[in-house]
Amino acid sequence: MTLHVLPVTGLPEIDADSDLPALIAKAGSYQDGDILVVTSKIVSKAEGRVLRAADREAAIDAETVRLIARRGPIRIVENRNGLVMAAAGVDASNTAPGTVLLLPEDPDASARALRARLQQLTGVRLAVVVTDTFGRPWRNGLTDVAIGAAGLPALEDHRGRTDSHGNELAMTVTATADELAAAADLVKGKATGTPVAVVRGLGHLVTAEDGEGGRALVRPAADDMFRLGTSEAIRQAVTLRRTIRAFTPEPVDPGAVRRAVAAAVTAPAPHHTTPWRFVLLESAEVRTRLLDAMLAAWQRDLRELDGWDDALIARRTARGDVLRDAPYLVVPCLVMDGSHDYPDARRAAAEREMFTVAIGAAVQNLLVTLAGEGYGTAWVSSTMFCRDTVRAALDLPAGWDPMGAVAVGRPAEPPRDRPARGAEAFIEVR
Repeated sequence: MTLHVLPVTGLPEIDADSDLPALIAKAGSYQDGDILVVTSKIVSKAEGRVLRAADREAAIDAETVRLIARRGPIRIVENRNGLVMAAAGVDASNTAPGTVLLLPEDPDASARALRARLQQLTGVRLAVVVTDTFGRPWRNGLTDVAIGAAGLPALEDHRGRTDSHGNELAMTVTATADELAAAADLVKGKATGTPVAVVRGLGHLVTAEDGEGGRALVRPAADDMFRLGTSEAIRQAVTLRRTIRAFTPEPVDPGAVRRAVAAAVTAPAPHHTTPWRFVLLESAEVRTRLLDAMLAAWQRDLRELDGWDDALIARRTARGDVLRDAPYLVVPCLVMDGSHDYPDARRAAAEREMFTVAIGAAVQNLLVTLAGEGYGTAWVSSTMFCRDTVRAALDLPAGWDPMGAVAVGRPAEPPRDRPARGAEAFIEVR
């Protein structure tokens, strides 16, 4: 197979009054099965997507639906078409001073319209790819990618095929339209005024139907492991950390819990100590034994110390059902190893408070990390009211103080919306 990538030269400056398909048809000579690769800039100009804007940032704001990552003035965002890119594709290059260029409103629709008219004008079977320039995670440098397509499959699915050694391919899906975009850019360039190229020799890719277009290249949110930048992911995990009281029966991945514990033990602690221990209750038998022992201890105390009747006790202890219904429990424990001995009660109490703050920070790290892993959690304080019972049921050392229990599992339903909580009500400035 011989492949040719040919520039289409001689196109004039494009504006909203230009008949772009006619100009492209006139500028080149096309054969059946050619693939035309067209930079989005001239498509945007022909569609009137030039905006007079002294403030490019305001234009980016208007085109952005979600911030992915920010570092200084640089923003990676998701735009209206689901494309994740720098500055929402708002471009101040190759346009008149004082203006910015927006991406086509619907790049696939633009590709379909351009293809239909070009086939009419040229009388040959064509495909069209509309491109823009992207940066890429983990890689330096920019490359052109497809943001719209018509007349060819944007993706080629190799799954189920075998390689030259007879191995079945299980994951390989080729981004054909992106490969065409990058190849065409080798002859278009960035500053040569050549916005169109022809890829010839791949006529077998050209279809009678327009196809699903470049939209097929946008990874669904549920499959995107790199949907947020680091600081944004942390903020979202903190926001998503909600108390979940109903879980699915799906087992919890012990590796995810261990990763959460690894994050927990990075919390600050006094005197360079490590005052945390995390008891992971992975056995249903152990969970039941602990909860049964705790229930008996609570019932006894509420009856003997508080004088409650059976109905009131039943309502109070029912709050612990969230622990019984969860597929996984974590019991964080405070240890005072490395604490200072003070002879007076005031300083001794402050010493313990320091250690208590440290385990609170560790538990928060645990909860936030589990939220980032897609798990729901509920921190319940009940083990703190019957520590001897918990130590006996779990065979823990005398110096380990249980500090509640954390229920872990996949949420059975999304948490209810709650109003945003700003910081100002909780701040005093001196």
